Amino acid sequence: MNRLYHVALSPFCRKVRLTLAEKKIEVELIEEKPWDPSPDFLRRNPAGKVPVLRMGNLTMPESQAICEYVEETHPNPPLMPRDPEGRYEVRRLCGWFDDKFNAEVTRKIMGERVWKRVMKKGYPDSKTVKEGLTAIKFHIDYMGWLLDQRRWLAGDVMTLADFTAAAHLSCLDYISDVDWDRSATVKDWYAKIKSRPAFRSLLADQLPGMPPAPQYAELDF
Repeated sequence: MNRLYHVALSPFCRKVRLTLAEKKIEVELIEEKPWDPSPDFLRRNPAGKVPVLRMGNLTMPESQAICEYVEETHPNPPLMPRDPEGRYEVRRLCGWFDDKFNAEVTRKIMGERVWKRVMKKGYPDSKTVKEGLTAIKFHIDYMGWLLDQRRWLAGDVMTLADFTAAAHLSCLDYISDVDWDRSATVKDWYAKIKSRPAFRSLLADQLPGMPPAPQYAELDF
């Protein structure tokens, strides 16, 4: 049985979960605490990071590398274009969200409002949260600009770039920190993503002591 060592509200873990679910690959989810890693987990990934996928005889860390391995070994349905230019654009946008968006938005908002609480490290820093809430406006505008020219973020078909972006936004949506009214185009795009069967298990996620915001539950999935 395939196993994914993960954290429920990690966008990197969610990207892998979406990829596996889209390709109908069954996986056992095992919750880890990377802030307090067990010796067994550190043997699987000395970096102490999630996700880690155990598939066959392979133990694989790093979300992007995992997703591309899964894409190459289970090519249908495809999440990467066939042409080099298309694959480049998908990888560029995956990097945009996993690096820039994560540093400017996800880490600041989730780090302060969720992980500080989970790890019992004090109260959120309002200045950091405000920086994240300001930065997300730029990213939503950029996504809107892309979607005004394309059907999906990287082109005319859904790709790993869409799952990567949705993974980050879904974590923020859990605590109702996405202004969906800022862009009807982005809101419609997200509605299409979250209506996919691959998204269902994410909707059941819940951190102990931190239920999803009411707005999250009321959205039309």
